[in-house]
Amino acid sequence: MFDYRTDDRTPEEIEREIEAAGGLAQSTRELIDAVIRSTVPDDELIAVRKEIDALTTRLRTSQLDGPYGIAVTPDAVAHNHGNSVVGLRNAIAPPLTMQRSSEGRAWADFTLGAAYEGPPGLVHGGVSALILDQVCGETAAAGGAPGMTGRLTLSYRRGTPLGDLHAEGRIVKVEGIKTYVEAHISDAEGPTVYAEGLFILPRWARELTDQPKPSTFE
Repeated sequence: MFDYRTDDRTPEEIEREIEAAGGLAQSTRELIDAVIRSTVPDDELIAVRKEIDALTTRLRTSQLDGPYGIAVTPDAVAHNHGNSVVGLRNAIAPPLTMQRSSEGRAWADFTLGAAYEGPPGLVHGGVSALILDQVCGETAAAGGAPGMTGRLTLSYRRGTPLGDLHAEGRIVKVEGIKTYVEAHISDAEGPTVYAEGLFILPRWARELTDQPKPSTFE
């Protein structure tokens, strides 16, 4: 159902790819920010575009047929570098570096700049939803009860300012194949957006693993 492929490279080769591709993605993030905020003359914008087009042509000389998917090493380490929230290779991703604990919690500190603006000076509400969906999914997986998003309900308490932010989630309870999660995004003054999520272990995954046992997380 999903694009999982085997990654049989050595750890040194993978680390090199992370350094090279991750560095390129970060430079591209800087480029995106510069495009949004640049005030150089139009002729300079046109000249820069031509240079970027040439670089894009160089990168397209060898590429995957489709999206990145998930690459799994022989020791079962999964690389999700194309993900739009945590993807190392994805210049759209902030990216979030998630921290997890086995009691069913996950969190991240991150920064959102001009590329994520909705209302002036504030994070776009859809970006908040994107991030909280990822945080909730990471939270469910952290507690050993992973699943796909079945429902995500958001409550926007106030505008989320661009800049340094924190997101965290916790598992509320697990009922068989269903995992219930709560999460929020906060700035220095406290939470700005809350989320309640329901994550369901899909049928294909149930056939590969034991179902999670019902439990409650405090």
